[in-house]
Amino acid sequence: MNWLNFLDGFLFIFHFLFILFNLTGWIWRRTRKLHLISILLTLASWFLLGIFYGWGYCPLTDWHWTVLHKTGRYGLPDSYVSYLVHRVSGYSFPNLLVDWLTVTLTLLALALSVWYNFFKNKKIKYK
Repeated sequence: MNWLNFLDGFLFIFHFLFILFNLTGWIWRRTRKLHLISILLTLASWFLLGIFYGWGYCPLTDWHWTVLHKTGRYGLPDSYVSYLVHRVSGYSFPNLLVDWLTVTLTLLALALSVWYNFFKNKKIKYK
């Protein structure tokens, strides 16, 4: 196995686990603060770095695309999630559907993270 194939596998697994954590890290009390930081950094990348690099920009995707290009793979989808779904299942879904689901589920995870980090289990004081 050469170095680029190792990097491809590493970035694929790391990015997949990072996405999975962004969607589910709010569930466990011990990971809620880390989850909030993680999802806010993701959204900052998409929307703040996205101003300069294109909306939805992700450094992990950029690095992975660079590795894949060096291995001779081109014609990659615009969305890493589309790539992930295709690589795991062999199926391709419309980009608009994948983008819509990605943003919707990410914002839902953010809302749940904010809820659990700041509002859930807070004692309401009555006068």
